[in-house]
Amino acid sequence: MAGQAQAQTVYRVVGPDGRISFSDKPPAASDNATATGVGGRPVGVGGVALPFELRQVASKYPVTLYTSGNCAPCGTGRALLSGRGIPFTEKTVNAAEDVEALQRISGETSLPFLTIGGQQIKGYSDAEWTQFLNAAGYPQTSTLPAGYRGPAATPLVAVQKPAPAVKPEDTQTPRAPAEPSRPPVDTPSNPAGIKF
Repeated sequence: MAGQAQAQTVYRVVGPDGRISFSDKPPAASDNATATGVGGRPVGVGGVALPFELRQVASKYPVTLYTSGNCAPCGTGRALLSGRGIPFTEKTVNAAEDVEALQRISGETSLPFLTIGGQQIKGYSDAEWTQFLNAAGYPQTSTLPAGYRGPAATPLVAVQKPAPAVKPEDTQTPRAPAEPSRPPVDTPSNPAGIKF
């Protein structure tokens, strides 16, 4: 429950008199409303908010498409999702690390591979993809705003470059001489001479 409460959308509505109000329900006239997510950031990519119903479905059943550059069915699947107005994340499978990760996720290395929420669909089939998108509640035709841009495709495995090696001469920098230790002083309030 706590996770759902944190991710709830809040609408900032500016009234005709300039007064600002906040609501968890979308306003009837959304011209003067901005949907914001956690931390007050606008919902959607590039600051363009998704329509309320589409945002609800996408939060319950996020769509991820796994592709590679030399895969014709991947392009056809991407075109189906884009043409239907489905907000999706694209993960590219090009490097050996990507292939190993795909094998762990799907049990195979064939592409395209699509996930809709927890549902996994291997290979491209227009009828099958459409059936699962309909079952999840995605609209039949695009309801995306005109300025919406989907996120750029990213590698399935983000390869981190190793940190540059530290040169031996860098590690031997002269250190300041240590302060000579003083013998503990016995005082009436500290008879053992403990220092902190």
